[in-house]
Amino acid sequence: MPRAGRKGKPMETRRPYRPLEAFRALRALLRDKEDTAQVFRIIDALGGPAFTKLYQRFRRLPGALALIERERSLCDVLSDRAYLASLPEGSLGRAYLAFVEREQLTADGLVAASEEGHGEREIIDPLQRRFGERLRDSHDLYHVLGQYGRDGMGEVCVLAFTHGISGNPGILLVILGGIHKFRQELPGQPVAAMARQAWKIGRAATFLPAADWEALLPQPLAEVRRQLNIGTPTLYHASGLMGSERLPQGMPAAA
Repeated sequence: MPRAGRKGKPMETRRPYRPLEAFRALRALLRDKEDTAQVFRIIDALGGPAFTKLYQRFRRLPGALALIERERSLCDVLSDRAYLASLPEGSLGRAYLAFVEREQLTADGLVAASEEGHGEREIIDPLQRRFGERLRDSHDLYHVLGQYGRDGMGEVCVLAFTHGISGNPGILLVILGGIHKFRQELPGQPVAAMARQAWKIGRAATFLPAADWEALLPQPLAEVRRQLNIGTPTLYHASGLMGSERLPQGMPAAA
């Protein structure tokens, strides 16, 4: 039976931990980092009550529910490239647009992967479902704000950044698997230290699940980072993995 949420509203049905399923998905993900459905499968298998706790924290904040009651979803806004292109140069929205165009991504690219990975997870409360979708659709905004590339280590770091915010144990397993993989593939790089720094940055940031992304998109990127207290991942940038052409202005590449 689904548990009752605040004011008696039904919440997500709690599912048991499924570690074997999670480790099978991790092996598949480490073979192919583009198989994003495996990330959602791991999160679903190990998440336990973490998502519901995150949602409960979110909905206690003043004005938070209004973010997920809007008629237009965050995915819809981020898919509107004409709107994003109309925003001021140097804004978060323009930086996001440049990122997805360069990486050949779409705002709805994670939708199918999340549906495949989550399977038959039952969420009764429609607002809780929309909260989960908003979290999912924020992923590439985290890349832009956190200053992480889409190389393998960049993905590990953005997940560490995310774990600092959400504390989901499924995400932690992906991070640990990535650290193990890249310690072997990137000898000499401070792989664990990069992930640890990303986690600390996420932990220190403002509670990003409650960020009003739609209001922040037109604002200067540097100012948004200041507002949200998002630090710079100096270890990841110094590694040279991101590529000097993609580093923030003024950040030197590794020699």
